[in-house]
Amino acid sequence: DAPGLLVRLTRTLERSKKMSRKKPSPDRFVGLDVHKHYLIAAAVDPDRNEVMSPWRVPLVRLDSWVRKSLSPQDAVVLEMTTNAYQLYDDLLPHVHSVTVVHPPHVALITRAQVMTDKIAARTLANLHAVGLLPSIWIPPLEVRDQRALVAQRTKMVRLSTQAKNRLHSLLHRHHFLPPAGKLFDPDNHQWWLGLDISALEKARVRCDLDTLVFAQTQIQLLEETMLALAVQDERVVRLLQLPGVGLITATTLLAAIGDISRFSKAKNLVGYAGLGARVHDSGQTHRTGRITKAGRRDIRAAMIEVAHTAARTHPYWQARLARLEPRLGKNKAIVAIARKLLVAVWHILTKNCPDRFADPERVARKLLKYAHRLGRARRPQGQSVAQYVRHHLDRLGLGAELASFSLSKTRRIDLPPSQLAAEVN
Repeated sequence: DAPGLLVRLTRTLERSKKMSRKKPSPDRFVGLDVHKHYLIAAAVDPDRNEVMSPWRVPLVRLDSWVRKSLSPQDAVVLEMTTNAYQLYDDLLPHVHSVTVVHPPHVALITRAQVMTDKIAARTLANLHAVGLLPSIWIPPLEVRDQRALVAQRTKMVRLSTQAKNRLHSLLHRHHFLPPAGKLFDPDNHQWWLGLDISALEKARVRCDLDTLVFAQTQIQLLEETMLALAVQDERVVRLLQLPGVGLITATTLLAAIGDISRFSKAKNLVGYAGLGARVHDSGQTHRTGRITKAGRRDIRAAMIEVAHTAARTHPYWQARLARLEPRLGKNKAIVAIARKLLVAVWHILTKNCPDRFADPERVARKLLKYAHRLGRARRPQGQSVAQYVRHHLDRLGLGAELASFSLSKTRRIDLPPSQLAAEVN
């Protein structure tokens, strides 16, 4: 019939347009074995015939080599290294494609008994020619910057912790009683420097106190930068409804996850974090084991911390821990809760839906603290803290009937009327 023929012709035309927009197949597959100061390049054609013998290229001459030796018909592959992102950015405008692979996924290289730079480059080129190398996701520049910001803060926190541990060790070693108040407060620095210890130990104490001041100053600067970024990202407020998630945790998760649309299912995000169980299912044998830990450790560490807080403070997760702990033990129960909370993260970011177990009062108190931290200048249109809390409760779809919430035993905060309740009426 005529309508059916018209539909088939339209589909054929659309398919031909899509095919015409695709890049032509590459003529060469180039494997790069990258090191700190040089790389080794080798290339094969689609039939895996070597068309470029292994060639050592100093990285200082990379630009000239790319212009002379590579073409838009070359498909380049390299393993993930410290400078892989920079190489990706430099090579992509000049070649057909750039594939970055996770080193453990290249079994022929990692398990080889005899391996040299030349063999590694050839192996990468041959495996890429037959399509056996899955590419990792290359985050955009802003996500890379966020990850670097989170990593820098983590380093400063670790530096601060190490200095505190050394000072604690000094107290235990000499059986000193600590002063009143906060042990590492600047007001107590003179107490530390006046301890009856050797001159060498005093020098180390002074060094640790200076390190502590430096690290805490850097942490404050980095957290202010995170706060400035969070103001522009509405996903942060959506994650705050989860128990145990604050500004730092939300920023860490968003930087590590990147584009949530990469994960079509929640279990894909769980696997990316390494929180999924090992599975062996073959023949008559089916067994599961511990979590894989084959993913981003920053997501895993953040979610374990969130799970500890949720299991300690939130009624639902307290009950879940009480149910799981007798059978699994506390550590495994916390990991199971972390996995469930990460599934909730996927639903919140993908479907923009409220957390099923969110308590509007708890979320309101957390939003109040966040609003105070932002300050009036950073809140939209100079909102008061109560207006800010109500605005975001409405956006989250929570607390339509919540007229006020308790901040302490004697103080309550009144909220403006909810727009959700007005829409229902």
